[in-house]
Amino acid sequence: MRKLFHLLAMMMLGIFVQTSAQAETITVTDIAGREVAVDVPIKRAVLGEGRQLYIIAALDRENPAERIVGWRKDLIEADPATYQAYLAKFPAFGDIPAFEGLEQSLIDIETTIAQKPDIVFLNLETKRAVEEAAYIEKLGALDIPVIYVDFRNSPEVNTEPSIRLFGKLFGKEERAEELIAFRAAEIAKITDRLANVKPERPKVFIDRAAGFYEDCCHSFGNSNFGAMVELAGGDNIAKDLIPGTFGQINAEQVIVSDPAHIIVTSAMWDAYVPGGKWVPVGPGADEKLIDEKLAFYPTRPAYLGIDAQKAKAFHAVWHQFYNSPYQFVAIQQMAKWFHPDLFADLDPDETFKQLHDRFLPIDYQPGYFGSLSN
Repeated sequence: MRKLFHLLAMMMLGIFVQTSAQAETITVTDIAGREVAVDVPIKRAVLGEGRQLYIIAALDRENPAERIVGWRKDLIEADPATYQAYLAKFPAFGDIPAFEGLEQSLIDIETTIAQKPDIVFLNLETKRAVEEAAYIEKLGALDIPVIYVDFRNSPEVNTEPSIRLFGKLFGKEERAEELIAFRAAEIAKITDRLANVKPERPKVFIDRAAGFYEDCCHSFGNSNFGAMVELAGGDNIAKDLIPGTFGQINAEQVIVSDPAHIIVTSAMWDAYVPGGKWVPVGPGADEKLIDEKLAFYPTRPAYLGIDAQKAKAFHAVWHQFYNSPYQFVAIQQMAKWFHPDLFADLDPDETFKQLHDRFLPIDYQPGYFGSLSN
């Protein structure tokens, strides 16, 4: 009897130790500078941005759907090819409750609460709306912590700490650091060479979300794609014209600046603008169709007579690079367009394929870029 009692006591102690090892409360500082207590590793997450899957899939490669219990529909609508690739491999994605809204929209709080999540991830740009709606307090009353991350507003600053946050909360810190190191090394291939050679920087204009907007000229200031242009060795003409990340300038300003390159950010946006002038760059895109739709852009009044029009230096880039940890691939491709001789040995498609092979559970499909100058 004494041996049986001792055995039971040891079993109970083992269960206690195992549970304690699995459940730990830690305090993290999110991208908004808030200190938040979270039980880790998290098991049930609601994503205020469906495209947060881009980082989650790199951490939970074996089953990226496992911990997502609710998300916004933006991935399904804005990047349908990627969604279908994940759905084909992980059918559980089709069962995740999804709610409507764009980047700055509030989450559906009823759907969120109903899923009983361990955590809610929100984009930094939703902070003001969330505070006005008192969602932090409402969710906090139910012991549901909220974490702000940012791959969109200032990704050149916040991408690495956002990756680290996901890594820490998912119990995947080592893998997160591997991704950060890979990303940094690929960016350094550009910035180090530019620092050594110091080539002349061509003027560049970014036609933001082309085809999503009918009017001209939406662009980026000194952040996001604007910062990517600078890292790639270009001179973003809107950096001193647009305060902050996003904005619009008039056609006359573009003509006067006379950019040598036009970067069109676009995607397959049939869900938003059926039959629109968007350029369908993205995984598995039709190269011929990309060229056909990109050919419209030199006819825009803002580009008539500029250097880029004369040289057919119009390039299409997958818009979702602006909201993911994969921005370094776009930086490499832009560097090749701006400085083809300096970066002749660089292969952005191979870089993106390596990312997929090392970190992601789906196969790489080219189609993320197009250029009339090809």
